[in-house]
Amino acid sequence: MRLLLISNSTNAGEAYLDYPKNNIRNFLGTNRVRALFIPYAAVTFSYDEYEEKVRTRFSEVGHDVVSIHHFGDPVAAILEAPAIVVGGGNTWMLLKCLRDKKLIAPIRKKVLGGTPYIGWSAGSNVASPTIMTTNDMPVTAPSSFRAFGLIPFQINPHYLDANPAGHAGETREQRIEEFIEVNRDVFVAGLREGTMFHLEGGKLSLTGPRNARIFRYGNEPLEVAPGSDLSFLLGKKKR
Repeated sequence: MRLLLISNSTNAGEAYLDYPKNNIRNFLGTNRVRALFIPYAAVTFSYDEYEEKVRTRFSEVGHDVVSIHHFGDPVAAILEAPAIVVGGGNTWMLLKCLRDKKLIAPIRKKVLGGTPYIGWSAGSNVASPTIMTTNDMPVTAPSSFRAFGLIPFQINPHYLDANPAGHAGETREQRIEEFIEVNRDVFVAGLREGTMFHLEGGKLSLTGPRNARIFRYGNEPLEVAPGSDLSFLLGKKKR
């Protein structure tokens, strides 16, 4: 299984998908790939607009995308896709569309069979067992919180340490602590902006300029640096 799970699409002051574009290029390889793009996390802009934004950046690194909304048979499109790309936006809307169109099982089977998968933000969150660690408002209701389950741990994209001045609500860490209080056997990885997980050959690695913050019930949060052994997140050994 090959996964590239990116925390966020855009760093402050940069163009859309600019910072991870070379990681995407290296992940897909030197031969041009026309990946199947899934734009369902878009809410306030069209699928055509989303496709064009992503295509612009992919073309800079020698690749291309075509959106699944152009196909009359989306399952057939998935089965024929050389790579699958799932964009960010609203995770609830993304999962509702995937479930309503009965695409969870076909995509999961395809990716487990070796088809490369790239996701950012919501597209990374749905690689987890559920979307219960998303930051997004539930603007719609999917039939279940269950997602692709490509990895056995939860991702919290856009993880922030900051507690802004004047903010009296819970921090991101406190919200994740609520999750692990109820879901005690699940790791949660706070994936800070500008970073990504890369899974290939059974090895999980962290790429980017920042640590990831790992949560598990009964343990103090753990900071893991790029290059750390992350096997425990895949259930290969104990933390």
